[in-house]
Amino acid sequence: MTLLGEFALWISLPVAVWGMVLGYAGGRSQRGDLVLSAERSIYAVFGLHVLASAGIVSAFLNDRFDYWYIANYSNANLELFYKVTGLWAGQRGSLLFWALLLGFFSCVTVFTNRKKHREFMPYVAGVLQTILTFFIVVLLFADVNPFERLMVDGMPVTPADGAGLNPQLQNYWMTIHPPTLYLGFTSFTIPFAFAIAALLNGRLDARWIQLTRRWILTSWFFLSIGIVFGMRWAYEELGWGGYWFWDPVENASLLPWLTATAFLHSIQIQENRGMLKVWNMSLVLLTFLLTIFATFLTRSGLIESVHSFAQELKIAYIFLSFMGAVLAVCVLLIVHRLPQLRSENQIESFLSRESAFLFNNLLLLGAAFSVMWGTMFPLISEGITGQQISVGPPFFNKVNLPIGIILLALVGIGPVIAWRRATKRNLQKNFATPVVVGLVTGAVLFATGARHELALVTWSLSAFVLTIIFTEFWKGTKARARIEGEGYPLAFFHLVTRNRRRWGGYIVHVGFVVLCCGLAGAAYNTDNRFNVQPGDVVEVTSPFGHTYQLTYEGLSVSIGRGQRNLLWQAIATVSVAQDGAPKGILTTEKRQYTNRNTQPMTEVGIRSIFREDLYLILSALNDRPGALSNQPGAQGIDLQVLIKPLVGWIWIGTFLLAIGTIIALWPSIDRRRAGAGAVAPHEAALAGAD
Repeated sequence: MTLLGEFALWISLPVAVWGMVLGYAGGRSQRGDLVLSAERSIYAVFGLHVLASAGIVSAFLNDRFDYWYIANYSNANLELFYKVTGLWAGQRGSLLFWALLLGFFSCVTVFTNRKKHREFMPYVAGVLQTILTFFIVVLLFADVNPFERLMVDGMPVTPADGAGLNPQLQNYWMTIHPPTLYLGFTSFTIPFAFAIAALLNGRLDARWIQLTRRWILTSWFFLSIGIVFGMRWAYEELGWGGYWFWDPVENASLLPWLTATAFLHSIQIQENRGMLKVWNMSLVLLTFLLTIFATFLTRSGLIESVHSFAQELKIAYIFLSFMGAVLAVCVLLIVHRLPQLRSENQIESFLSRESAFLFNNLLLLGAAFSVMWGTMFPLISEGITGQQISVGPPFFNKVNLPIGIILLALVGIGPVIAWRRATKRNLQKNFATPVVVGLVTGAVLFATGARHELALVTWSLSAFVLTIIFTEFWKGTKARARIEGEGYPLAFFHLVTRNRRRWGGYIVHVGFVVLCCGLAGAAYNTDNRFNVQPGDVVEVTSPFGHTYQLTYEGLSVSIGRGQRNLLWQAIATVSVAQDGAPKGILTTEKRQYTNRNTQPMTEVGIRSIFREDLYLILSALNDRPGALSNQPGAQGIDLQVLIKPLVGWIWIGTFLLAIGTIIALWPSIDRRRAGAGAVAPHEAALAGAD
């Protein structure tokens, strides 16, 4: 099976090139036979990549350590689950996985448009095959072939066992974090392909946006939850007590999310007012390039050190050349089509929805620029001067937290302020009560002891935004109940299902607000460190006023090679009580693995409730594991106790965000029954009531 997969990968290259050439030729000559052949080649490439991926998985399952990729990312003792997910555990497999996902989405696009939108499909097929060709070339000719044999002094070798998977990657969240992000990266290629097709065939109205709106939302959905999956992994696995450190890998995934969010908002201006056509073309180009850049940055070795850049020089040149070529072609196409991309209207007032959305875009792009600059500056500096310069969280927080505060306010302002020009009556009607609620919330929080400025502003603005959103839901539900004679629960259900895009978007905004509230809770984190012996009791006070009593029960140590290649494992057991009431047991661990020459890994203990997390870290052992015994004093540890308010709100907010996006993606009832564009009379009445 592995050999078949290797052949399939090589065969996919000429098939992809064939489809790429025929796609462009068919679009230019309007020959249906060429277009059909190009579309069929997409199915063929996907099938070949399925075989190639199956070959890699088969090699993992059969412990084929004669392959370089298997020998470096697996071993005989690795659990079955992680052998299957080994396909995307490293650079070589993940690039094949990227191509596999893109092939799948390309097949879905071709199949769903086989009898419609034919004026776009030749060029869409050509663009998709161009990108697939690029990734196949990288896999085959950039020294990252996942089927490369393990060689020593030019001779093939088969080691008795492999190096094994990094223990920090042996975590549930890490197995779903990379593929979820890749789903977001690859699905955004579809809107990009339609945008290029529109530039090539000259159909530059909002139709290409309407055809790809669900793809845009799908990409944004996967990017959003993929980023949070990575946060959850860092929170549980890395043992440092946080979920975001502005690490280059984190930043690489955030960049396309920021520009995709800007794109989602700005396309509403083009659809409703015929404006920002060049801007939207530029945003879709930028977002696509950032998905490629994120893949390159995290899989080329560049972010670790400029010196590792030299080791990956071939793949770096290929990626940078491809991105440069795409940028040049897209800029030329946009310049060529500038007369057809002129705006049909102009912004008439600063106090308008167009202005709010444009300001939103500028802030998101400003955040993206600051993240890009902070991520790349150390690499640029080291490459030029040879000196390592770090850009850490203080820089990113100083620049991006104020931007985030303004964006939070715009979440409430943008959807309800009037198009063209907001009147005094419109402003009073939509914002008077929310402003009062926000101010009262801030005053109450201040009176109860909240003093951190950014947290206070965040929570006050959150109350302001939630009041606006809940008011919109209430007005819509009340109007529908009156017009249709329905009960309020049924009216609410029908309100959402009849206009899923609008109300799903509001639920996304609610999730974003809840997530921001959770992030603001970090201002009140507490960090306590203790040196304890078995039987010691320590107390820590929560920012909410209650007290935890923590009793260190002792340390359990196991030494020797275990199923997961453990050299030794030390488990500290801690009894937890809150204000004297028992709340159970927490454990926190240190693990040393035989297959990794690294510092011991930390497994944390977390007790989560709605308002806070109790987070325990086994910081250090007072004795070496081999010297530990049951004698008094031999089991002392350094215990770090953190209390992290509102962390759970981040995960709750993400869940709401996901639910809202799914609602917005779901086809509306009216459209399924009456066709796109049909608006029932009562829907128009409800819109007027809003």
